[in-house]
Amino acid sequence: MSENLPKPFEDFRIQYPEVWSSFEELGHNCHDAGTLDKKTRRLVKVALAIGGGLEGATHSAARNAFAQNTSPEEIKQVAVLAITTLGFPTCIRALTWINDELESG
Repeated sequence: MSENLPKPFEDFRIQYPEVWSSFEELGHNCHDAGTLDKKTRRLVKVALAIGGGLEGATHSAARNAFAQNTSPEEIKQVAVLAITTLGFPTCIRALTWINDELESG
């Protein structure tokens, strides 16, 4: 989890190393708690971040999904699926955040 962290997260990691270590362990345990494959877990994380309206989390989830060889089209489909549940503006906002990652990657 510690690679390419945004500065506020890196600062937190340095200031509270025990808390960060516990957080990372929890993340690993959550990912290993079920039968979903890595790619599916990453797409679910994108969906959760979009649903929560969390820009930073959507950026991070998209970055992690790209790292799992998830295609841009697959990740964008998650945003499009949000239209009927969360609304068109949410979809557009999410696509903007996902495209930010595509452009910076």
